Amino acid sequence: MWEVMIDLHPFHWEQKFPLLSKSGKIAWLLKDAQDHEGDIFHAKLLECPGGSTAFLVATKFCYGAKVDFTPTNIATIYCVADYLEMTEEFGEENLFPQSEHYFHKIILRNWKDCVTTLQSCEAVLAKAEELQIVKKCASALSMMACTDPSLFGWPMMMYGNLQSPGGSILWNGINTGAKITSFQSDWWHEDVSYLSGPLFERLTEAMKARGMRSESIGGAVMHYARKHLPGLTRRLGGQGDPLRAAASINKVPVVVDQKSLLETIERALPAMKSLFFCRFLFGLLRLAMILNASEACKSRLERRIGMQVDMATLDDLLIPTYSDSDNLYDTDCVERIVKHFLSSDPKNMASPSDALEEELGSPSLSPFMRVARLIDGYLAEISSDVNLKPDKLRSLAEFLPESSRPFHDGLYRALDIYFKAHPWLSEREKEQLCNIISYQKLSMDACTHAAQNERLPLRVIVQVLFFEQLHLRTAIAGYLHISENDDIPPPTATSAAANLTAGQLVQRDGWVSIVRENQVLKGDMDRMRSRVGKLEQEFTTINLAIQRVRNIRSSFSSPRLVSRVMRSCKLLQSSSQHHQKEEKDSTQSPVLVGGTPTETAKPRQSRHRKSLSLF
Repeated sequence: MWEVMIDLHPFHWEQKFPLLSKSGKIAWLLKDAQDHEGDIFHAKLLECPGGSTAFLVATKFCYGAKVDFTPTNIATIYCVADYLEMTEEFGEENLFPQSEHYFHKIILRNWKDCVTTLQSCEAVLAKAEELQIVKKCASALSMMACTDPSLFGWPMMMYGNLQSPGGSILWNGINTGAKITSFQSDWWHEDVSYLSGPLFERLTEAMKARGMRSESIGGAVMHYARKHLPGLTRRLGGQGDPLRAAASINKVPVVVDQKSLLETIERALPAMKSLFFCRFLFGLLRLAMILNASEACKSRLERRIGMQVDMATLDDLLIPTYSDSDNLYDTDCVERIVKHFLSSDPKNMASPSDALEEELGSPSLSPFMRVARLIDGYLAEISSDVNLKPDKLRSLAEFLPESSRPFHDGLYRALDIYFKAHPWLSEREKEQLCNIISYQKLSMDACTHAAQNERLPLRVIVQVLFFEQLHLRTAIAGYLHISENDDIPPPTATSAAANLTAGQLVQRDGWVSIVRENQVLKGDMDRMRSRVGKLEQEFTTINLAIQRVRNIRSSFSSPRLVSRVMRSCKLLQSSSQHHQKEEKDSTQSPVLVGGTPTETAKPRQSRHRKSLSLF
């Protein structure tokens, strides 16, 4: 607060004090104080823009001193002239019309002068806003930033003072005729990075209203943030091009509160979607947590990230916990980001372009599949945290719809790591966690690993083995179906085109590795089929041998056959005794044939002996 003291005399005070004749503000104050006793008039100018320095310039102008208008002081002089009401009503060519003319005719037509004037508005921001100095400067800068500056003679700051108004290069003030052919859309980023936070926000609002491309505005915001927020430098790179820094308007950035500046930068962000911008948003979110920014600021950042989280990387999601939580990573923040992704407009989930696919390093997948793959990797990373609760792991895994995961190998890997880091879990808790896995969506390798995994519950291993057999049977059935169709005639042109389209779809969807595995599986099936044929022959032979043995054993064990054997044994015994008696009689009395003794007749074979020969 400062005072203006004027010694008044009742007559000719206008001739003695020219300030009273050129300033409507002083004149009205004097008129109100005419009843004041004494010869000294006291006036307190509490709201004078620019303070005593600006008032001194206006006073010198009233006493005939020449005022040199420059881009640095024009905003202050313009404001103080309006405050003192130094208009044409109180004198021709007064200070206000002269400063207004210089501002509109000189400042607003030159890029460098306009930036300097806008930067100087920080000292008289309230009055500059009232006179629309900030608005007019921002509008002029946004118009010039949208146009190639070499077409209209606006100097490109990356070339310093070497550019003539016509766009050719000067040497010692002499036109060399050499034209500048290169033009970059970010040539103005370095110049506007020296503005204060509120002024930079006003400039970005004017650029958005004019329809400037979001990529260009986003580049300026990121450049501004790297310069003024040191916490982002580690993640996003250096401080910019040294050539542009050398040609900048002011070598010393403004010093502001980091927390308020971050919130200002967040409000200036455009609506855009790119890989680098997504990484930049994650950096802002981490810094907002460190600086304890407002909840509204962090919520808006999470919503922006959620709309493009399918472009994020695993390193982006690994946000440390900056609160008193026992967990290593902020899983609640990731859960909110995924929630924003699910609730975002489907139009914002269009498939990325070819260039973006190359940067992503993955085939053309839907945004849901990319996010599911990202979350599976995130779960595998945080599963080693001993303080991570099973409910939190389960909620993160079940947040995405079932259709977003064609395979569940990633979920199985995360659970395996979690079981290894938490050996104290009960069988029931493990079974509840394993319910998030669909065993039908496990690959053969994952099934083989799970069947031998001792950390899994026994019931889960049984289910894995069951679905593994289903996979194998399906594969064999498919192979046999293909083998039966080997004699099909060659395909026509239509079927060949269909096969080509199917091949392109297979390659596009990332199934090339599966096709190769099928080829290897076909060779294995050939060998397996040959071995199965040999096994079938051996099995038939063994069955016939077993049947013969069974028939023989059954015949020996029959009761009818036993009775026949016993009866035959008795007949054999009686026949033997009768035969011995006949031999004895024959030796005692020889047989006479025709009155002469003959040779002893040969004994006749018994029919019972013939029957016993069957055994």
